[in-house]
Amino acid sequence: MIVKTLPPSSRPIQKDSRNGTNRRGELDVIDVVPEENGTQGLVVPQLRPEQTSPSLLAAQKVRTTAQPEMLYDPVSIAAHYQNRKVQVVRRIFAVLGPTLSFAFGLWSDSKRGIVVKNDRRRATQLRVLLTQLGPAYIKIGQALSTRPDLVPPVYLEELTKLQDQLPPFPNEIAYQFIKEELGAPPEEVYAELSAQPIAAASLGQVYKGKLKTGEEVAVKIQRPDLREGITIDLYILRNLAAWVQKKVKRVRSDLVGILDELGDRIFEEMDYIHEGENAERFFNLYGHIKDIYVPKIYWEYTNRRVLTMEWINGTKLTQTEEISAQGINARYLIEVGVQCSLRQLLEHGFFHADPHPGNLLATPDGKLAYLDFGMMSEIQPPQRYGLIEAIVHVVNRDFEGLAKDYVKLDFLSPETDLTPIIPAFARVFADAEGASVADLNIKSITDELSALMYEYPFRVPPYYALIIRSLVTLEGIAIYIDPNFKVLSEAYPYVSKRLLTDPAPQLRASLQDLLFKDGRFRWNRLENLLRNARNSQDYDFNLVLNQGIEFLSSERGAFIRDKLVDESVNGLDALGKNVLHNFTSLLRERVGLTTVNETPSATVEQQQTLEHIKRILGILRETKGFDPVQLAPKIAQLLVNSDVQRLGQQIANRFTQKAVARLIRQLLAS
Repeated sequence: MIVKTLPPSSRPIQKDSRNGTNRRGELDVIDVVPEENGTQGLVVPQLRPEQTSPSLLAAQKVRTTAQPEMLYDPVSIAAHYQNRKVQVVRRIFAVLGPTLSFAFGLWSDSKRGIVVKNDRRRATQLRVLLTQLGPAYIKIGQALSTRPDLVPPVYLEELTKLQDQLPPFPNEIAYQFIKEELGAPPEEVYAELSAQPIAAASLGQVYKGKLKTGEEVAVKIQRPDLREGITIDLYILRNLAAWVQKKVKRVRSDLVGILDELGDRIFEEMDYIHEGENAERFFNLYGHIKDIYVPKIYWEYTNRRVLTMEWINGTKLTQTEEISAQGINARYLIEVGVQCSLRQLLEHGFFHADPHPGNLLATPDGKLAYLDFGMMSEIQPPQRYGLIEAIVHVVNRDFEGLAKDYVKLDFLSPETDLTPIIPAFARVFADAEGASVADLNIKSITDELSALMYEYPFRVPPYYALIIRSLVTLEGIAIYIDPNFKVLSEAYPYVSKRLLTDPAPQLRASLQDLLFKDGRFRWNRLENLLRNARNSQDYDFNLVLNQGIEFLSSERGAFIRDKLVDESVNGLDALGKNVLHNFTSLLRERVGLTTVNETPSATVEQQQTLEHIKRILGILRETKGFDPVQLAPKIAQLLVNSDVQRLGQQIANRFTQKAVARLIRQLLAS
């Protein structure tokens, strides 16, 4: 059997119904087993080279025959430019000159009463300026092009052109790169190649082609002299960041670290072999998600400066009229993108750090296709769990817990006094008081927290910058399609599902914090969790049931188990009181008797608990996967389970004790 070796947290490879294999042309994996974090992993033996999958072997072969991998090394870069001060100064003036000229023009217009934000001439000048300054500044413009809430419409329209409508470089250079990288001229490699590039972006341009075997492909070719242009800008910006970090005391964030993180990602993006490997990994992790499509990489036609991948016919998500004309719901695709991003950030940690509209297409069959896997990043498990815990604490209005989360996430040092920060968090989220935090958007929360970071000793860890860039960019696209779209509202069902199904100790502790306050069980929180979780695409009722029983019967679940026993006894007690009260009332009515000392009915609190339980049962009945026919044998299995029997005995004993105590009190009172 041929096996694809995947990262431990990968999902099974998606099958292609056309030929019975997966989309990479490989056979299925040997086995799939659940891991401790609730995801799935693969049982794969040590493989000999001849057993390894074709695409992986192809990637390894390309890597070994290509030029050495390009890595960002700030120390070497600094040494390189140390003796090239004239070149650096020339570049500084090349950037400052046109930038100051543009800024002066805006100032002059405003003084003459010209409405700058509606001036198309200035918007075009800004786009041209960023294009002339080079790839690093083009990427800034791309990020701004996704923020209709920040950028005026006229400027937005111009900046959008930076995504794939930049000036191309000559075909002769592109053809020369194909020959150098693939060992043959274009006409010998491809059956067809478009006469002109169909798109030109910050780091390369794309041609539409066809292989000798008939497949339509996108051929991406890197811009010439790219490394030198980006390297000098990173060197200047890094020195500027170091100076600001040293001289401006209010800046506590690791600006140099943030620049180095960006440098790492940009240098990886300049290596198309690395981009191909990223695409393969992205497909393995997220290709199984409903309505997500990831193009195939053709490794035999790929090298460091040339990438050949499957051609995708599609429409940009921001072209809403064109998408609607095809009968496709753009808002639904944004929801799909949000769900995919949540799994990227909070489940596997491998995420697309550049999801601008040029990289997200709506396919004719209604799928969301991801393109351009050059700028990817990773977030480690502690940060992933920390983000989920932070969401829970915000929803729960637990600002002390939120402050501690910021320590875990490395925004605050462990020795920081959290006393003044806790009420500051309460002020930030004051607008959400009495309403769901999902009504806020990421941008508003980020802005509020950014203001807070100047007042208190916060620092921004390097990993956080790309996460926010990814989320804010995605939210910008969502707002463009639907101004009322709330990313956090779409995210909470997934977070609820993770809280209910992920056995990780950190999330079990968060679930406990969410469900209990001052030792009392909050049924309304459980009700909201279940209601939200059932809206998650991959929510599994049976998984929740099985893991819930397993957790409750374990040592870790002792606290929740004891409290649930109390609540169950109270619920049964309330039910018993109501039944007895109704029975005695009916009996008195039939025989015409009245009694002074009536059996007391359930208290208001007990009655509310009963109502919550009824609604929870209703939610469970409406949950995907709930099937009374299949549930009956499962209940039978649960009844013979020793852990469940022990829980039942505890409830029965406590209920009996309570009933006997009440009887004794009544006898003594009489």
